[in-house]
Amino acid sequence: IDGKKRFLSPEDSIAIQERLGADMIFAFDECTSPLHPHAHTKSAMERTHRWARRCLKARTRGDQLLYGIVQGGRFKSLRTASAKAIGAMPFDAFGIGGSFGKDEMRRTLQWVVPHLHDEKPRHLLGIGTVADIFTAVDMGIDTMDCVIPTREARHSRLYTSDGMLDIRKGIFARDTKKLDRLCHCPACSKNLRRKDLRALFKSKNPEAGRLATMHNVWFFNSLMERIRAALADSSYEKLKYRTLSE
Repeated sequence: IDGKKRFLSPEDSIAIQERLGADMIFAFDECTSPLHPHAHTKSAMERTHRWARRCLKARTRGDQLLYGIVQGGRFKSLRTASAKAIGAMPFDAFGIGGSFGKDEMRRTLQWVVPHLHDEKPRHLLGIGTVADIFTAVDMGIDTMDCVIPTREARHSRLYTSDGMLDIRKGIFARDTKKLDRLCHCPACSKNLRRKDLRALFKSKNPEAGRLATMHNVWFFNSLMERIRAALADSSYEKLKYRTLSE
């Protein structure tokens, strides 16, 4: 704000997250670009491991799950080394960082997951399309996060049981259907019509993005609920095929 430099250490990061009181907090790590060469990625990974040890030492609360983060970029040797190093530290759970394409994500998880304890949660950072969620679950991932539900909502794109809708398109100008017949989000519970949400977006009413965001977040939470239930009753493959075929 005032042009001064601010220094953020692993200890600062943990202190801030403890004050925020989040249920899940993450060790301080250095993210790298897929374009970075091996030497740069290796240096960043080693720094991440040093910071991980400092984060463990800095924690003072026992009521938050502290996640260590596996890095290593696109390099198998680094990913494997990072998974072994972070997996051996006394974290409550593990995050897997990176920037992935579809095939790359599956390949990276094949390198990493076998070195992370089965009894501790595994979190995939920055993944959130419907197809990617199923791929992650297939590979042994428990949780994930992504900006997709909120970012897409702000740009008028809605996730529904009928597929993706861009509600600003003219075809919805007279559409009196609910946003999604199977949804019970606050917007759908009040029978908000597609044409009415479109009108809010077209008039640049900030309420449009709020309603769309609640809808998308509800969609993804409901999808995860269905996945958990399907895993419990051995109908997961049927759910995956049905969902990805829609």
